[in-house]
Amino acid sequence: MTVKSLCRWTRLRWKRVVLGLLVLAFLALNAVAYRHAWSMTHFVESGERPPPPEKMSLEQKASAIFTGIAIPKPRNRKTPADYDLPFETHRFQTSDDLACEAWYVPCASPSGPGATQGLCVMFHGFSTSKASLLPPAKALHDLGYDALLVDFRGSGGSDGHATTIGYREADDVAAACAFAERHWPESPQVLYGRSMGAAAVLRALALGRSQPAAVILECPFDRLLATTKNRFRAAGLPSFPAAELLIFWGGLQHGYSGFDHNPVDYAAAVACPALFLHGEHDIRVSPAEAREVFDRLAGKKTWALVQGAGHENLSVARPEEWRSAVEQFLGVVAQE
Repeated sequence: MTVKSLCRWTRLRWKRVVLGLLVLAFLALNAVAYRHAWSMTHFVESGERPPPPEKMSLEQKASAIFTGIAIPKPRNRKTPADYDLPFETHRFQTSDDLACEAWYVPCASPSGPGATQGLCVMFHGFSTSKASLLPPAKALHDLGYDALLVDFRGSGGSDGHATTIGYREADDVAAACAFAERHWPESPQVLYGRSMGAAAVLRALALGRSQPAAVILECPFDRLLATTKNRFRAAGLPSFPAAELLIFWGGLQHGYSGFDHNPVDYAAAVACPALFLHGEHDIRVSPAEAREVFDRLAGKKTWALVQGAGHENLSVARPEEWRSAVEQFLGVVAQE
């Protein structure tokens, strides 16, 4: 073999080696993304809830990159009784035959005098349960509203162990509203959603599956891809191409396109009065991203940027500001 042919053979061999390594890296990256998408959207039966990405140690981040994050199914550790609220437990079926659990918290005793202002149907965020809605439910109860606190599929007392980050949860919103209409037809409905719950409410309205008197939206994301990228940034990790692969595989696992799951596109269908609450320092959904959703709302709307708050339960983090905004909004709705 001549020196020239040896060099040509060596170059060809290295090209094949490099190409092989690139293919292996691509396959490995997709395998990791598939695993992460599965673990983020399929709750395990038990275990310890992991910290948010921005609070993970370097060791926890390294472990999570390769093994994914196991999230235990959210459970209801408290009930309305812990807030001195009367309640009834109900179950209803979704259009795809899952059973969802809800707590009905009446404002006035059925045998007593007085009438309620309406019924607030409430929906929680990602990897939480209806117990997280108890603080705002208590505040709404004090304002004269009945409440129906709903566990999404996969959470609390509802069937399943999976979540679709608000996509199929829109079916749960529709089923809850239909259930409320059958049982309390005289009560005007106000829909309240936090984060993923707000995204599910927006999708349900865009699909024409609910016609509430008003909506209260708390920190919904604008686009699923954007909020996924924000999670990577919060953890101090590069988002490309991991976020895109996560959305691709997560959508494929659940039978929909995650790239098309965008509350900013659903918002134009919302013609009823809307209160939009958002934390000033939200790192999951920036105020600019939230404002884009708000600007697309078609009906009368009120923007409330809660100072000093992040992506959290605003009724707990800033109770006075939250109550003031909600009370003023509901007062206007009641007069219309």
